[in-house]
Amino acid sequence: MSKIITGFHAIEEQVLSINDKNASPRLQLFYSKPGPRIKKILEAAKKAGITSTQVDDKKLNQLVENLPQALQDHRGIVLCMDGEKKEAANIVDLDAWIKQHSAINQDNQDNQAYQPLTVVVLDRVTDPHNVGAILRSCDQFGANLVIIPEHNSANDIAGNEVIARTSAGASAWVPVAIVNNLVRAIEKLKAAGFWIYGADAGGETCGRIDFAEKAVIIMGSEGTGIAQLLEKQCDSIVSIPTCGKIDSLNVSVAAGVLLYELYRRRSIN
Repeated sequence: MSKIITGFHAIEEQVLSINDKNASPRLQLFYSKPGPRIKKILEAAKKAGITSTQVDDKKLNQLVENLPQALQDHRGIVLCMDGEKKEAANIVDLDAWIKQHSAINQDNQDNQAYQPLTVVVLDRVTDPHNVGAILRSCDQFGANLVIIPEHNSANDIAGNEVIARTSAGASAWVPVAIVNNLVRAIEKLKAAGFWIYGADAGGETCGRIDFAEKAVIIMGSEGTGIAQLLEKQCDSIVSIPTCGKIDSLNVSVAAGVLLYELYRRRSIN
């Protein structure tokens, strides 16, 4: 069964993330009327070795008919990916990532050009809309890595249509590590010099916290927040000041606010 991707941003970024050396015949574009935006995508697809076929809107409607209603607006182009599970190019090994960035920062320290690092950990975030929105914020505000647990989470970065579209294509670019044990992952990051911040409404206001240059932000489950075992690993609990009548922000909105706060501070320093 094929995976179906719709939305200009999601399709374009998926196509651009593939080069002609790893393009697969299992990827195929279908389009109807080639407007300017579609022509741009078709040119990128040709360079990546992806087959493009012109069809009528009826065919496109058939391709998207089983998608959630919000994803059925194909706007004249659809990307089909073979249903065989394939690891996304931006999926990384956590140990290798830590080793690589430790080496980079050691070289940069020697040259007095230290690189701040931001890692986002998603603890049991199961709504693919939230995961997609967080990945989009990670791309826009320069997060270096997202860590997602193997179980009890929306982690099908390569094949989930909702994640791809909600992230506006960022799911094809932002480095993601899928891990079996989040507590162990946090322990590895702490050993590598990262400071751990848990996002929770009862924490210290983010404006008062002096974030470390190597920072990990843990975003908890939509319903229950951060797991107790993970919270015990945190060096600090951070909250976002609000003034509304409801009790909390959506997890993807909260992640965006905290990522912007780090980005803003680092941009002016």
